[in-house]
Amino acid sequence: MNKPTLTVKLIRSPVGRRSDHRATVLGLGLKKIRQTRVLEDTPAVRGMVNKVSYLVQIIQGPL
Repeated sequence: MNKPTLTVKLIRSPVGRRSDHRATVLGLGLKKIRQTRVLEDTPAVRGMVNKVSYLVQIIQGPL
């Protein structure tokens, strides 16, 4: 059975943001603008994406 995934893209720089938001972006595995990562769709990942929703974009997966 395939696990659901999300494709997350960093669209804004975390420079100058709160330190916990910068750490969340790094926790998602995003280091450069326009970098994408395919992540497993879990509540933890959803919470991280929601926390920094102004910096990232979900480009694939259930909305």
